Amino acid sequence: MAYDTSVSDVKTGSGRRTIDLDPGTVALLAEGRTARAGELAGGVPGDDGLVFVKADGSAIHPVIFSQVFDRCVEKLSVPAISLHDLRHTHATLLLKAGVPVKVVSERLGHASAAFTMSVYQHVLPGMQAKAAAIFAALVQRTEPVD
Repeated sequence: MAYDTSVSDVKTGSGRRTIDLDPGTVALLAEGRTARAGELAGGVPGDDGLVFVKADGSAIHPVIFSQVFDRCVEKLSVPAISLHDLRHTHATLLLKAGVPVKVVSERLGHASAAFTMSVYQHVLPGMQAKAAAIFAALVQRTEPVD
């Protein structure tokens, strides 16, 4: 089945954003882009900003990525997860690691940190207890207990 693709604007002003990537990921993307340039009919990818394209350099419909991902998951001995679930995994892992909600919110393109918290607050159990311990330590001028 062929899918038509189009690039449209983002839902909110915060949707269009620049996010930092680690050097290893950047190197892999650059390597893939260089390898892909040699495969394309025109020789070089277009300046449309797309990272992954068809053999002729045109856009790949997002549904195709999800389908390929689903097939890969089926072949592996891993829990069933969708491609979109990786976005939630990314946010959850960052929040559990103590990355500030504002930073996670910006990475996800949410309009506000409040929205991010409304979606992901369940992944931060114990926050109230930790806040109480920190406050008590501040008032008592002692070191907080984790």
